[in-house]
Amino acid sequence: MRILCTNDDGIHAPGLKTLEAIARALSDDVWVVAPETDQSGVAHSLSLNDPLRLREISDRHFAVRGTPTDCVIMGVRHLMRDAKPDLVLSGVNRGQNVAEDVTYSGTVAGAIEGTILGVPSIALSQAYGPSTRDAPRWQCAEHHGPKVVRRILEAGIDKGILVNVNFPDCEPDEVEGTALVNQGQRTQELLRLDERRDGRGNPYFWIAFERRPFTPGNGTDLWAIANRRIAVTPLRIDMTDEPTLTRYAQAFG
Repeated sequence: MRILCTNDDGIHAPGLKTLEAIARALSDDVWVVAPETDQSGVAHSLSLNDPLRLREISDRHFAVRGTPTDCVIMGVRHLMRDAKPDLVLSGVNRGQNVAEDVTYSGTVAGAIEGTILGVPSIALSQAYGPSTRDAPRWQCAEHHGPKVVRRILEAGIDKGILVNVNFPDCEPDEVEGTALVNQGQRTQELLRLDERRDGRGNPYFWIAFERRPFTPGNGTDLWAIANRRIAVTPLRIDMTDEPTLTRYAQAFG
């Protein structure tokens, strides 16, 4: 199996080393193509007005001055054009990608692009908490990752589907199992703008999230992570809402 690894935290991110360890537990034909710099939050953007600069780090390890989407395109269509990868793994992201994170995440976008290009793709993220923010428990993802990926591949990934996997903030032996869950939803009351002033008194802002009690919905990725379960969520490229399409067809008919 030929595996293409990418991420959004950048070519030197510790989570990328964790991802490569997961990939090498599955195959010895592993390629790494990742952004030159941190691209967190860029979602599924691609570079149209800037050239893509490719830099070889070492054998089968490349940095791209661009987004995760750019990296997957560069890997599949250029570096591996003579033998397309059998699997795209994106991550392991520093921090969970659950609920509406999915729409912002460059990690998930790497898997989206792989899916669009016809390659089975999985996004992987490692959750952290206040006490592990500076030292996420990468060992959790590294320990459980190979088995989770194998089981997903054995079950199969249909065309147009990608799989989003999130590992909980705990030690490997503290994981309470794997949960097949829906994408959750947070309350947007947690979102706020942190206004500050620069040295000249001019305002600037940080997008931030308040820490307050929040009860995640049962059967969601938020619930799984909160209960020390590995969250596995299949996602669709086709975002058409069929019930609304049917209702509109009647309205416009």
